Amino acid sequence: MAESRRGGRSFLRESVVVIVAAVVIAVLVKTFFFQAFSIPSGSMNSTLIKGDRVLVDKFSPWFGSTPARGDVVVFKDPGHWLDGTAEAPAPHSGFGYDVQNALSDIGLMPSADESYLIKRVIAVAGDTVDCRAGQPLRVNGVVLHEPYLYPGATPCDDDAVGTVVVPKGDLWVMGDHRDDSADSRTQRLRGNGGGFVPVSDVVGRADVVVWPLGHWAALAEPDTFHQSGLSQPGDGIAEPLAIGALAALTLAALLLLRRRRRSRRLRGF
Repeated sequence: MAESRRGGRSFLRESVVVIVAAVVIAVLVKTFFFQAFSIPSGSMNSTLIKGDRVLVDKFSPWFGSTPARGDVVVFKDPGHWLDGTAEAPAPHSGFGYDVQNALSDIGLMPSADESYLIKRVIAVAGDTVDCRAGQPLRVNGVVLHEPYLYPGATPCDDDAVGTVVVPKGDLWVMGDHRDDSADSRTQRLRGNGGGFVPVSDVVGRADVVVWPLGHWAALAEPDTFHQSGLSQPGDGIAEPLAIGALAALTLAALLLLRRRRRSRRLRGF
C-alpha cells in the first residue's frame, strides 16, 4: 500500500515537471522563435481568410534578417491605423480577454493588450512606388504582376497615392484585398505617418497557415518580387548573413559537443 502511494506521488511529480517544462519551452519558443496569430479581417483575402491562424517567424530578425518585398508580415500598429477598422482589438475585459492573454503567454494567440496588423510588404527602404488609378502597381519602375490579389480587386484605384519613395528603416505594405484594406495607401491619404511601417515595429514574417487544417499553406515570396530590374544594390544580403550566423552557431555547438565527448573518453581511459 505504501509503495502504491509512493508510486502515485512519483507519477504526480513527473507529470508536474513535464507540464512545467512544456510551458517553459512554449514561452521560450514564443519569445524567440515562433508565435501564432489570428487573422482579424478580410484585408488579405484570398491569401488569408478571417479566422485563419498563421505561424510567424520571430527567429530570423535575431540574425539581422529584415522583411523583403513579397513577405507577409505581422507588425504593431504604427499609430492609430486600427481606429475604426474591423481589425481593431475588442474591449479589454471579460473571460475572453483573460483566456487570450493566457494563451498569448505560451504563444498560441497574440496579446489582447497589443494591436497588430498583417499585410504584404510591397516595397522596402529606397524603393519608389507608383500607385495610380487605372494603372498597375509599379515598384522601381517595374510593373508588378500580382496573382495574389483578391479576384476583382484593383491594384490602386480606391486609394491612389501617386509616387512615393520609402524612407530608410521603413516599409510600404498593402493588403491583398486592395478594395478592403486600410493599408499604407489609406494611411498616407489620412496624413498618418506617410503610410510607412517602421521595420522596428515588425514582429515577424508569416510563414505558414496552420489552422484550420483545410487552409494549410506555406506563404512563400511570390515570383512577382523576383522580376528583373526590381532589386537594388544591397538586396539579399541580410538573409545570407542570417543563414551564415545560424550555420556558424550550429558548427560551434557541434565542435563543443565533440570536444566534451572526447574529454570524457580521455578521463575514462
